[in-house]
Amino acid sequence: MEKAYYYRFYPTPEQESLLRRTLGCVRLVDNKALHLRTQAWYERQ
Repeated sequence: MEKAYYYRFYPTPEQESLLRRTLGCVRLVDNKALHLRTQAWYERQ
């Protein structure tokens, strides 16, 4: 049996700004990590 929970929230403009900035930073870190993993894989080939 699988369960799923869905949440919806309505951030204030200040919270939305902080959330966008935080997620932007997370995106950059994730892309950098992916680049490093890909680069290491090509070097091992």
